[in-house]
Amino acid sequence: MQGQEELIVGLDIGTTKICAVVGEVSASDIHIIGIGTHPSIGLRKGVVVNIESTVESIKKAVEEAELMAGCEIRSVYAGIAGGHITGFNSHGIIAIKGPEVTQNDLERVIEAARAVAIPMDREVIHVLPQEYIVDDQAGIHNPIGMAGVRLEAKIHIVTGAVTSAHNIVKCANRAGLDVCDIVLESLASGEAVLTPEEKELGTALIDLGGGTTDLAIFSNKNIKHTFVLALGGNNLTNDIAVGLRAPLAEAEKIKIKYGTCLARNIAAEETIEVPGMGGRQARKLPRQILGEILEPRMEEIFALVQREIYKAGMENLVTSGLVLTGGTALLEGVTEIAESVFNLPTREGKPQGIIGLVDVVNNPMYATGVGLVLYGARNRPEKKFRIRDANIFNRLRHRMKRWFKDVI
Repeated sequence: MQGQEELIVGLDIGTTKICAVVGEVSASDIHIIGIGTHPSIGLRKGVVVNIESTVESIKKAVEEAELMAGCEIRSVYAGIAGGHITGFNSHGIIAIKGPEVTQNDLERVIEAARAVAIPMDREVIHVLPQEYIVDDQAGIHNPIGMAGVRLEAKIHIVTGAVTSAHNIVKCANRAGLDVCDIVLESLASGEAVLTPEEKELGTALIDLGGGTTDLAIFSNKNIKHTFVLALGGNNLTNDIAVGLRAPLAEAEKIKIKYGTCLARNIAAEETIEVPGMGGRQARKLPRQILGEILEPRMEEIFALVQREIYKAGMENLVTSGLVLTGGTALLEGVTEIAESVFNLPTREGKPQGIIGLVDVVNNPMYATGVGLVLYGARNRPEKKFRIRDANIFNRLRHRMKRWFKDVI
């Protein structure tokens, strides 16, 4: 085992599970050496609703990962999702000061592009450069050293509620962990499951989680659009519980064991046993009922995602098709439903570009955890932080201090 600085830990704080993935970074490879999961109790639709329960779940997942990896975990890259996440594109333009573009010009144009009005209760999570334009020459990924007079930048800004980001950091801190960075979960999943060709040609990544469905559209190696839909696998479980009149815990087990989204593929004689509620007798029902419950709900989720793609005007960018990842993507027939709704080639996305415990994490449900490790390896911050400074109260205090200085 090498030094602590070589380890990167991804912490996927999801609605149904907390997952900690430990990766050891060498010069050429990312070696997955530990993984820990624990059911998540304190979250709803990707947002923390119970601090104590979330802290306990994080502690247990991290302990399991520490045991497997044989190391002590002190800092993590935490994932964030939820209906409060919004993404939008912005554009900035500056005059180049010297004869050629420098790093300082690059920073200035990004600042100009991100100078948009953001409400006080929202926090910028990511500023993702899409492309640079030097004197009307578009499609430049790195303009440093190029001669020109005018530099433009197109960026994608992802924002979230200050309180939600603050609560994720707070939960990690109370579990004894520093947070290196907060990362949008669909961006992390893209790092793990998409090939460079798919990012170049254009693809839509749909992360089907327990509480949310996250969409990220990639094209020309950059992220073009992000969207979070507050519907997920838990809605399917709830539909089964209502439709079969079964307890929620049993409905989840039935979904995992017998669930299918294609009623037409189920033989008429296949049956499932549904436990009774309140001491009632268990009943035997045709398995086709599951397909009839799940198929319309999956079609609805995909139709809402498709509507968002059309609303954003991105339908021509998803040339290579769709990639489905997340735990709900394991459900039988999900890929076929997506192909029929979007009329695009669709595949299941599993983590790639790693070595080590590949057989353990070779599952769409671990895509975000592995993606957070890959993101951390490629974007190492200069310093770790505990509770973020960029929250509403500290920003207000700094602003007041500056104001008093100016007055005095």
